[in-house]
Amino acid sequence: MAAPSFWVAVGKIIWINILLSGDNAVVIAMACRSLPPKQRFWGMILGAGVAVGLRILFTIIIASLMTMPYLKIAGGLALFYIACKLLVPDDSHGEVEAADHLWRAVRMVAIADIVMSLDNVIAIAAAAGGSLLLLVFGLAVSVPLIIAGAALIMGLLDRFPILIWAGAALLGWITGEVLATDPAVEPLLVARFGTEGAHQVELAAAAVCAVLVLVVGGLWRRSKQARAAEKVAEHEA
Repeated sequence: MAAPSFWVAVGKIIWINILLSGDNAVVIAMACRSLPPKQRFWGMILGAGVAVGLRILFTIIIASLMTMPYLKIAGGLALFYIACKLLVPDDSHGEVEAADHLWRAVRMVAIADIVMSLDNVIAIAAAAGGSLLLLVFGLAVSVPLIIAGAALIMGLLDRFPILIWAGAALLGWITGEVLATDPAVEPLLVARFGTEGAHQVELAAAAVCAVLVLVVGGLWRRSKQARAAEKVAEHEA
């Protein structure tokens, strides 16, 4: 650790993780925004911890995972569900529900980070140069930065609710990219459209998924709000 090269590598890992953790901060902020104020802090702490822990795990085993066909497709579908779910209002109350919501938020962060980390960890692994110590140390130092980013985004979500829709659209965009770059799909696109054409298809898939998230999530949100209004009307009657 006394060698300058060690700290240069640590700096690289921290910087790469900051650049690649913007989407993680969005997920953490959106998943924790509906938690009671006392639960939000722990939601961000646990969410960021899960994000970093999974990033370390995937960096170790990513080489084999990235070659598995249909893995990204399954992950993309899970991420699509999460993006839509984040638009649906949460109407539970009480201590038990609050605790349940905390772990539900952490689970959502974990699933989303699994999907979004498949590509990101390659850059981090390269910067670590095969050193597990460098990897763990660099990512651990990044945790406060992810939490700070999530806290900032959460404050913006509270002040500007429209950003919730923007965040969901961002996750939808990532979903499209994940689906289009699956090892079972990407070679077919390249063979049919060429490298540049495949990239255009990837962008189109990302845009379509972003719109679909807003449509499906909006309809889901409206349906749940309608059911909640019916329950209130029945209770008042």
